[in-house]
Amino acid sequence: MFGRRIFYEVGALVFDIGSFSIRAGYAGEDMPKAEFPSTVGVVEDVVDTPMQTDDTNSSQPEKQKSYHFDTVNIKVPRKGKEMVTFLKEGMVNDWDLFEKVMDHTYSKYIKSESELHPVLMSEPAWNVRTNRERLTEVMFEKYNIPAFFLCKNAVLSAYPSTDSGGFSDIFANGRSTGLVLDSGSTHTTAVPVYDGYVLQQAIVKSPLAGDFITMECRKQMEEMSIEVIPPYMIASKEPVQESASAKWKKKPGLVEVTKSFHNYMVKDVLQDFAASALQVSDSPYEQEVAESMPTVHYEFPNGFNIDFAEERLRIPEALFDPSVIKDLQGANSMLSVGPVVTTSVGMCDIDIRPSLYNSVIVVGGNTLLNGFTDRLNRDLSTKIPPNMKLKIISSSVSAERRFSSWIGGSILASLGSFHQMWISKQEYEETGRSCVEKKCP
Repeated sequence: MFGRRIFYEVGALVFDIGSFSIRAGYAGEDMPKAEFPSTVGVVEDVVDTPMQTDDTNSSQPEKQKSYHFDTVNIKVPRKGKEMVTFLKEGMVNDWDLFEKVMDHTYSKYIKSESELHPVLMSEPAWNVRTNRERLTEVMFEKYNIPAFFLCKNAVLSAYPSTDSGGFSDIFANGRSTGLVLDSGSTHTTAVPVYDGYVLQQAIVKSPLAGDFITMECRKQMEEMSIEVIPPYMIASKEPVQESASAKWKKKPGLVEVTKSFHNYMVKDVLQDFAASALQVSDSPYEQEVAESMPTVHYEFPNGFNIDFAEERLRIPEALFDPSVIKDLQGANSMLSVGPVVTTSVGMCDIDIRPSLYNSVIVVGGNTLLNGFTDRLNRDLSTKIPPNMKLKIISSSVSAERRFSSWIGGSILASLGSFHQMWISKQEYEETGRSCVEKKCP
């Protein structure tokens, strides 16, 4: 009973691991305590380690790695720093690096002993059994947590979006049902959730997401002969208009950085450009209409100023019409946002399709592009059967859309009725890591 009592006395922790960032914090709170990039800076140094022999002391070179986390720290230029991630297809791929990230999260943000707090962790809907079992083993064996639960991020995203009143009345009308459209960094996915369970056979993924938009922005800059200079290179600048060359001075004594670090910093600038300047057209792209739209002024880190016109509508159009993509093999076979939804619903039982279309839950950082949900609503209205009622649910608060699965986990792990769902340390010790398949659907 001691372990069960801990659940009530000490707050559970919620970890939401995404391809762009990691969110962590205490259950019951509105927002995560920490959010930092999933990318880690790794520097490999060669150091001399002393060796004791029979006659003399000698040294031998040995490689040691240092790790750099957090938004500010990873942007500091360091010689030989490679930018890496522990994820592949949203699933943990590098377990050593994952543990380093968890160590950092506990020591810097949680600041409490891991054995005191149950942990609820999100996972992608397509996570595989071997990964789920290993994650369970790591959390119980290394971090010695008292209880654990693994939940699909789509299910978590559906909780705060239910019609039962959001945070207050979750579970009042049973578990949630809806289609979760999540457009994040690496993928846009449609995941049907029925009565709180993911319908695995109807998950649909498309690579048209945030990273793709960033790549299209980079191609656009190259076409316009705009060199994107990241802030780490700039000592000073003078703002200049598009007709003049940028006047900026390079930082003296800049260390020689890796290609992966430079590309990461350029990508950071392009992500800011996308968030600031891009807009999704409310109807299929037409150049004449786009050229009549108001321009948006944008200043690059090196002081170069320019007004963007039709480009700001043409770039995100690829999310809804892949045929506009230039020089990309297989572009026509990629599913745009609307067909991702309709294909997923079409793979579900005909009886539940009305309830899915009546609750299309839009989440993910990429959906924050200006005009995204309006265009989705228009596209779906023309594609779904006329007898279906369409309802798109999207929070107007950007943080709630970005942190939707963390917020769902925060709600779930703080419910009194959820305590019976935890995998306890005792259960893990009795049945082993396979218990996650039985207790966490």
